[in-house]
Amino acid sequence: MNRRAFLKAIGSAALLPMLPSRLRAATNFRRVRPSDAAWPSKAAWKRLDDAVGGNLVPVKFPLSLCKADPTSAAAERVWADLKNPYYIGDHPGLTQTLGWVDAWTSRPSVYAVAARNSEDIAAAVNFARENNLRLVVKGGGHSYQGTSDAPDSLLIWTRHMNDIAMHPAFVPAGCEHAVKPTPAVTVGAGTIWMQAYNAVTTKGGKYVQGGGCTTVGVAGLVQSGGFGSFSKHYGTAAGSLLEAEVVTADGQIRIANECSNPNLFWALKGGGGGTFGVVSKLTLALHDLPEFFGIVSFKVKAASDDAYRRLIREFVSFYSEHLFNDHWGEEAHVNPDNTLGIDMVSHGLDAEQSKKVWQPFLDWVAASPHAYSIEGRLTIGGIPARHMWDVQWWKGHWPETVFPRNGNPLHALLDDILVHLMREPVLDFDARPGAGPDNAWWKGDGGQVGWFIWGYESLWLPASLLEDNAQQRLADALFAGSRHSSVGLHFNKGLAGGPPEAIARTKDTATNPALLNAFALAIVADGQQPAYPGISGHEPSVEKGRKAAVRVHRGMNQLRGLVPDAGSYVSESNYFEKRWQQSYWGANYPRLAEIKRKYDPDGLFFVHNGVGSEQWSADGFTKLSV
Repeated sequence: MNRRAFLKAIGSAALLPMLPSRLRAATNFRRVRPSDAAWPSKAAWKRLDDAVGGNLVPVKFPLSLCKADPTSAAAERVWADLKNPYYIGDHPGLTQTLGWVDAWTSRPSVYAVAARNSEDIAAAVNFARENNLRLVVKGGGHSYQGTSDAPDSLLIWTRHMNDIAMHPAFVPAGCEHAVKPTPAVTVGAGTIWMQAYNAVTTKGGKYVQGGGCTTVGVAGLVQSGGFGSFSKHYGTAAGSLLEAEVVTADGQIRIANECSNPNLFWALKGGGGGTFGVVSKLTLALHDLPEFFGIVSFKVKAASDDAYRRLIREFVSFYSEHLFNDHWGEEAHVNPDNTLGIDMVSHGLDAEQSKKVWQPFLDWVAASPHAYSIEGRLTIGGIPARHMWDVQWWKGHWPETVFPRNGNPLHALLDDILVHLMREPVLDFDARPGAGPDNAWWKGDGGQVGWFIWGYESLWLPASLLEDNAQQRLADALFAGSRHSSVGLHFNKGLAGGPPEAIARTKDTATNPALLNAFALAIVADGQQPAYPGISGHEPSVEKGRKAAVRVHRGMNQLRGLVPDAGSYVSESNYFEKRWQQSYWGANYPRLAEIKRKYDPDGLFFVHNGVGSEQWSADGFTKLSV
């Protein structure tokens, strides 16, 4: 589709961000704020509270305590708790990301409906529509874009909707004669992935495609497409969606699947969370579990820039020949300090099989001891797949596997290196009194908890860059990008190299089709640990953040020069993404825009850079007209 046809299909609204402000100053609708006379009365709020069984709550903001008395013991406790994603998730006024320099800052809603079922959600949707309120939906609250909170709004908070039911043979409603029964799991909209994995894998011995981060919400991940550690093998989370229960803008509770409301169903598979309705339940297909999941983790240091260039080039070639398949996921980092960091996972391989895969690359590194060295611990191992998210198993088992001392010439480098699988704990735990026994998260995800973003950009890299005649250009661009900032290659967030059935499932979603031909999603990002404006000693480093944002942009531009229109993943992308309609959804955007007009013609559901958001002011309160 060419640019003219694309813009015509989505309508003139897509041009609004590009028009001078004087040409779009006219308005035809404005949502109300607490300071407005039209704000609902106490009696009206009481009626909503009654309708939702007393589950309308004023939203408290724990950081207000820190502003009032930043040096108090209670304030220090809050800052410590902000590193605990379960603490954040349990507060309707908090979000996993606290803000983004020059973009947005987490600010709480006025009231929240702590929904327990779809009827509560419908009551909140009707109240917001009838009273012209800004409406927000929060499940896991992980949005980097700030879409799960907004000041002066009503929040639908689904945290407590976390029931899980397993089905040995599920058939979507109305599809009895069209779809074969399949093993599935139904989860409430507030379920996080640790809860889903515990039920499906630890207890059920099956696999559900979800997120790598254990505290991400199931509903938000699926609606945004959804990648996890093993997406290269199973496809995206959206590709496994069989059915959704969703409340649309008219307050109706609808069932969406391939037989009922099929267009809405398709839009929910990657069209963006909180855009087409409020999901209350999801049913996802289950998959067979392999015998082993594994991990490979190490860092190679190059002694010079020239050596580093050669290292990157060798890794690109090695990946193309040995790792470009559905056994391997997660990431490699090309860093400014001339180190190559490997943090990858394997599907269906034990420790010995993984070692054999990596041996040629380790041989190459060891052959030049003056140019390269292994920093820290070298980890190659595997565990029974059923224990991957088994918190109690991890608490009691820190197994190790020893790299075989086979007497080959590499012993000078490797003889004294023990290759451990999680000799040290890889999980952090929720230590609050009364916390659930399975409340845990991977240590590697700790940097996202309560962080304040400085810059974040992503770009899908097509598999054509792995061809022999393109590998040098890719390696050169990675090196050039690393001069500005660390470049991460997330191999599980590109479907190229996956099996045909995984690609077919993912193709039938709303996500940008560019991911089907991508071998990885490149991410360049930076930020700081918990920070918030106006709190002495804990404020965001604005000037430092702005400089970091420039480095992030320059680093990504080195790759963007190879593939200028490759697209970006909506959940992990730049708040200031240009041409975001094309970037996030590509040729799928016109169809998504039409579905939005059908199910939400007045724009009740607004999220930043979401389908239809072109028609609204940046805060979602004022509808724009040309």
